[in-house]
Amino acid sequence: MYLPRIYEKFQSKFPEVFKDFQKLGKTCRESGPLEKKYQDLANLGIAIGANSRGAVMSQTRKALESGASQEEIAHVVLLSLTTIGFSNMIAAMGWVNEVMEGT
Repeated sequence: MYLPRIYEKFQSKFPEVFKDFQKLGKTCRESGPLEKKYQDLANLGIAIGANSRGAVMSQTRKALESGASQEEIAHVVLLSLTTIGFSNMIAAMGWVNEVMEGT
């Protein structure tokens, strides 16, 4: 699995914080009825709304790994159009395409 260098540095520099962060993420995932694929698609939508390149690319990878199709991922991006606007949606589409073209 691809991990950005800054992510690995953070993990190395703050191992206890990283461990607690991962535990919180696991607890959040286990606290509801959504299957992993739908959790990852929801998180992709949140990352798009936050206009975070790194998070969009990470969540795209996770969604693909959990079985989401490229069409489902593209639909999540398209759904953001009326909420975040054309320019932000196009930026997110570019980030998603970078990941999908690399797979």
